Amino acid sequence: MVEPDASRPYMPGYGTLPAGKGTGLLPWTWALARLRESHDFWIATVWPDGRPHLSPVWAVWDDDALWFSASPHSRKIRNIRAGSPVAVSTEDPENPVVLEGPVELVTEADRLIRFVAVVNVKYRTEYPVEFFSPDQAAVGRVRPRRAVGLMSSDFEGSPTRWTFPAA
Repeated sequence: MVEPDASRPYMPGYGTLPAGKGTGLLPWTWALARLRESHDFWIATVWPDGRPHLSPVWAVWDDDALWFSASPHSRKIRNIRAGSPVAVSTEDPENPVVLEGPVELVTEADRLIRFVAVVNVKYRTEYPVEFFSPDQAAVGRVRPRRAVGLMSSDFEGSPTRWTFPAA
């Protein structure tokens, strides 16, 4: 993986310090640890009429992307099929990582087999690959364009924005 570029996010009025002050810019490895360890995630999509939609999901970080699954008839998947980008947050509001980017709906057998293996290890489940057939579950892969993270223990000195190279 190519390391994303790190910088301070634009946060007017919050007293954020220059990038070299406080904790400084957080390394991408800090964010990766939270993405791998978070049990639950919040995924935000947009209805076709512009209304927001927020929903919890299980997800795994693998192959430089965040993977999740949902009912193919769920509001989040219908919004994604209608073109909604997503924002996804880890569960910890004290040390959050928030990703933004488009979602690819994955249907290729070899990629689904990999997803199921990673999910089963992380969540200590035994889902068969057949559980993720297109009529049962949609599998989404979010390859982030941007991410933001911070530590509440150093709110002014830790906020970091990571920008990923265009794929």
